[in-house]
Amino acid sequence: MIINSTIETILNHRSIRKFKEEPLSKEQIELIVNSAQAASTSSFVQAYTIIGVKDKEKKRKLAEIAGNQSYVEHNGHFFVFCADLYRHELAAEMEGKDISKSIESTETFMVALIDAALASQNAVLAAESMGLGACYIGGIRNHLEDVQNVLKIPRRVLPLFGLAIGHPLDESSQKPRLPLSNIYHEEEYQQDIEHFKGELKQYNQEISMYYAERTNGNRRDTWTEQMSTMLQIPKRTYMREYLTKQGFGLD
Repeated sequence: MIINSTIETILNHRSIRKFKEEPLSKEQIELIVNSAQAASTSSFVQAYTIIGVKDKEKKRKLAEIAGNQSYVEHNGHFFVFCADLYRHELAAEMEGKDISKSIESTETFMVALIDAALASQNAVLAAESMGLGACYIGGIRNHLEDVQNVLKIPRRVLPLFGLAIGHPLDESSQKPRLPLSNIYHEEEYQQDIEHFKGELKQYNQEISMYYAERTNGNRRDTWTEQMSTMLQIPKRTYMREYLTKQGFGLD
């Protein structure tokens, strides 16, 4: 197996939730954003925007919105990745064309989500290659109208997730991933249920041991237990209404 420095960076990924109180330099921020922009984008649409947040009060408000996660407030720099069709509406206005049906379609909505996700992963890899740490923050979707007010976000723009980046205060342990054969299927979707469940049972043991080691035995839950408990109750059920309000279609 050929392992190079890029693959080492990818395979060494772990979420960092404690950062030094040391801001990123202007050069680091620009390199991270430039790396994000280098990601693939569907049909050159580039349907995303990144909002960088340095202001301490804004960070504090975003941390509160995200469920009082301290690392949203205390980091080197906080980025908010947004699906963005606002500039496309402006482009159509400049060209005297009506694109409302297209940008309100589910397909264009998905393009914007995928573009933003691809860009964000490039940003994380760039940050980690510089010795920085990162943590995705889905909690900003708890109250998107509040995020919209804090960041003055216009219609046709949807905040998707935050990304806390900074100098790690300590190195967290790496959480084991699902077995490769549970994730990667060749030629067609493999549906041997018993094999599938057998692998999940083995993975449950691995995850349970991981939690036990991290918590001195205080936590031993499994992956299937964690997922089924979490997904029993729908979250952020206001989302469809908010998407419509912001001009994103789900036709």
